[in-house]
Amino acid sequence: MKVAKNKVVTLTYTLRFDDINGQIIQQVNDDKPFVHLFGNGTLLPVFESNLDGLEPEADFEFGINHKEGYGEFTQDAIIELEKKIFEKDGKVDEELVKVGNMITMQDQEGRPIDGRVLEVKEDKVIMDFNHPLAGKDLHFSGKVLDVRDASEEEQSHGHVHGAGGHQH
Repeated sequence: MKVAKNKVVTLTYTLRFDDINGQIIQQVNDDKPFVHLFGNGTLLPVFESNLDGLEPEADFEFGINHKEGYGEFTQDAIIELEKKIFEKDGKVDEELVKVGNMITMQDQEGRPIDGRVLEVKEDKVIMDFNHPLAGKDLHFSGKVLDVRDASEEEQSHGHVHGAGGHQH
């Protein structure tokens, strides 16, 4: 069976910056492989296109240019916010609003968006809403371990159930 839309794909991979010799960002091994419902729009399209049609036991290796990945790093995504918006019951949670922390907020349309705290001032908080991998070229190498048909329930829910997937 080949990797295709509505297949559950199990794989291992190493993600690096730039190329095969780049710094390791993430490693997914046999003991806890990545199990995903392929073609449901939650992965980078270029990532899926590089896996499309592969069969179990196939090795893969490919790069993703930052423009096809998480886009350009932009200064416009670094925003100074009023510290008072982080108040709850009149107090700012100092453990939450701390340099380096990721905080989930909402954009103008009410969708969740993650931002990293860059600086905490007396009355302002500087946040970076760029994706952590924005502006970075990526390199994946790995192996397809298994491919199976997704159940109707998995397809309707948009994610994998059972081992390696979501538990209801």
